[in-house]
Amino acid sequence: MAAAEKLAALGPSGAHRTLAERAFATLHEAIVTGVLAPGERLPIEELAEVLEMSPMPIREALRQLDSVGLVENVPHRGARVTELSIDDLREVYEARLALEPLAVSHAAERFTQADAVRARERLEAHVKAYSQRDSRLIWSTHTAFHFALYDAANSRWMSRLIHPLWETSERYRFAMLPVRLNLDQRRLEHERILEACAEHKPTVAARELHNHLARTANLVAGQMGSGDLFELQHSDPESVAVA
Repeated sequence: MAAAEKLAALGPSGAHRTLAERAFATLHEAIVTGVLAPGERLPIEELAEVLEMSPMPIREALRQLDSVGLVENVPHRGARVTELSIDDLREVYEARLALEPLAVSHAAERFTQADAVRARERLEAHVKAYSQRDSRLIWSTHTAFHFALYDAANSRWMSRLIHPLWETSERYRFAMLPVRLNLDQRRLEHERILEACAEHKPTVAARELHNHLARTANLVAGQMGSGDLFELQHSDPESVAVA
C-alpha cells in the first residue's frame, strides 16, 4: 500500500489553523506510530491529492519533519521516512538520558499538588489506552504523561530539546515494541517516577527515569538483534520501594 493510501485510511488527526499544520500533524502521527514505514517514499503530488491540498503545504510539512529527523530528502529521489538503525537508536537515547533525568530532577524540586494531579490523570489515561490497544491514544497519552513531568521543571529550553528526541524514539517503540509490552511493568516504572517527583526526591526521580529509558532502549535494541546499549543505575536507601 502506497503512503497516500495509508494516510487516507488513517483519517483526520484534528483541527489545525493552516493546511501546512494539518499536513504536518497527519504525516507526523503516521510516521511516529509506524503507519508509514521506515524508508517509505513520500511523493508530494500523491500526498497532496489524498490530503486534498496543494503541494505547497506538503513541502512545508516535509521540511519541518526533516528538521526533527523524521524525514530525509534523498537527492533525485525525493523525501522518504527516515530509516531506523542501532547507531541512531544509541545516539537518540544517549541524548535522552542526558536531558530527561535532568528535567525530571528539576521537576521533582518544584513539583506541586496540581502537577501531581495532572500527571496522575494523564498516567491513568495512558493505562486505559494501552488496555484498549489504541495506538493513537497510546502515543498521545504516553507523551502527555512524560511531559506533564518535564514541564513541571519550568524550563522552556529543556522541553524544546527533548521533543525531537522523544518523537524519534517513539518511532522505535512502535516499530519494535508493540502493545504486547508488559503493561504492569511499565505502569510500575511510571508510578515510581511520579511518586519520586511528588515526594520531592530529585535524585530518585532522575534514577528511576534513567532506568525506565535504558530498559526501553535495551528492549528495542534486542528486537533489532543487538545487545544492551545502556546500564541501569543502582538504587540506594533513599530509593522508592520497588513493588
